[in-house]
Amino acid sequence: MGATNDTIFGKIIRGEIPSKKVYEDDDVLAFHDIAPVADVHFLIIPKKFIPTLADATPEDSALLGKMLALAPVLAKEQGLTDGFRTAINTGRLGRQDVYHLHIHVFGNRPGRPPLNVMLGRD
Repeated sequence: MGATNDTIFGKIIRGEIPSKKVYEDDDVLAFHDIAPVADVHFLIIPKKFIPTLADATPEDSALLGKMLALAPVLAKEQGLTDGFRTAINTGRLGRQDVYHLHIHVFGNRPGRPPLNVMLGRD
């Protein structure tokens, strides 16, 4: 896990690829998905390179908790006041395409229909 992070998310973290940021601090970055499946669709990623959820260790517990606790705060700020969905795709069979741990947060704004999609890609 000390390997160089050459994923697209590593490049976004380093500022090599632009993103539409939702939130950033020393530990995490949240930004809008470039191919949203709902009115609101953003990702929360750790700045620490963890390829998959299966690669997380007990030492990552605080970071993972921080990411999950941020999800409802950012969802509400993005207008998702009546619910949202989260997803973490893990590994090949979990349909993970970008091997840098990330949480999808997505939903439709009030007055729109409930989500009717299953997230099947990163």
